[in-house]
Amino acid sequence: MAFGEFLITIYIFVLAVFVGFEVISKVPPTLHTPLMSGSNAISGITIVGALIATGDNNTSTTLIGIIAVVFATINVVAGYAVTDRMLKMFRKK
Repeated sequence: MAFGEFLITIYIFVLAVFVGFEVISKVPPTLHTPLMSGSNAISGITIVGALIATGDNNTSTTLIGIIAVVFATINVVAGYAVTDRMLKMFRKK
């Protein structure tokens, strides 16, 4: 990857971080649970893509794929735990 392509990738990543922060910070608490379920589904798709990237013969791609699998798995498990905890608040006792 050339230096120019790397810089473009970094710019896209930084822009995605800012846009993601702005979108998430504007979500009202009542919409948090459905949004969390949607993000869990997206993280599941991320795991599949990361597994495909991990199977590449390039060492750096494999390493980044493994890291992506770990982080996406943590996100899915924690997301379902938080969603379950929030749904328990609405159950009748």
